[in-house]
Amino acid sequence: MATYIPSSGGFKLKSYPDYSQLSEAAARFIIQEVSEKPNLLLCLATGSTPIKTYDLFVKFAIESSINTNGMKVIKLDEWVDIPPDNPATCEYQLQNQLIQPLGIKNYIGFDSEKPDNEKELAKIHQYLSEYGPIDICILSIGLNGHLGFNEPGDMLQPFAHKILLSETSLAHKMLAGLKTSPEYGLTLGMADILQSRKIILLVSGAKKKEVMQRFMQNQIDTRFPASFLWLHPDVTCFCDSDAWE
Repeated sequence: MATYIPSSGGFKLKSYPDYSQLSEAAARFIIQEVSEKPNLLLCLATGSTPIKTYDLFVKFAIESSINTNGMKVIKLDEWVDIPPDNPATCEYQLQNQLIQPLGIKNYIGFDSEKPDNEKELAKIHQYLSEYGPIDICILSIGLNGHLGFNEPGDMLQPFAHKILLSETSLAHKMLAGLKTSPEYGLTLGMADILQSRKIILLVSGAKKKEVMQRFMQNQIDTRFPASFLWLHPDVTCFCDSDAWE
């Protein structure tokens, strides 16, 4: 059984006994949203935390014959200077796990191998100007409180930008097999995220417990970017008991 913990403002915390139940609940949440609005714009984070949620979302969509033809998808972030067919990339994960299995046609993401990063940022900005704001933004929280590649600092960028990656980001296990790690990332900005109609925050594992404790202090701090989610009117956090008890 899930534990529902109402919080201040628009933040709702839903705690589940384990990662599998967290993932199923989040997947069913997304299915419901797509059922109600088949042409919604979905923003997707990558990494280990959302993997099972995406697998179950695809499974439920196929089993229930949910129409995903009109669904639009935008990638949250990407490493710079890694070929898109490399298994370490966000592109590789999303293409193989969700975009291709569901046959999503309207998809956009940063192409990290393109030499003109500014052109890539302008492309994303134009897309959001035309199709945005995002309807559902799926996020996970970094060990240093980052969202996407919005890293802790004195200032945060509002829109899509290129950023020097923190040591925490460079320690991500997605990069474990690379001979040379990237220095930079491309990411949607905090305004892009906070303008979303709804936000889903996925948090799993004992390693995220300290991060969740800091997050739940409800204090806004540019050195902990996830704290800005407290400014949003509709955030649902799906976590497991290892991350929050």
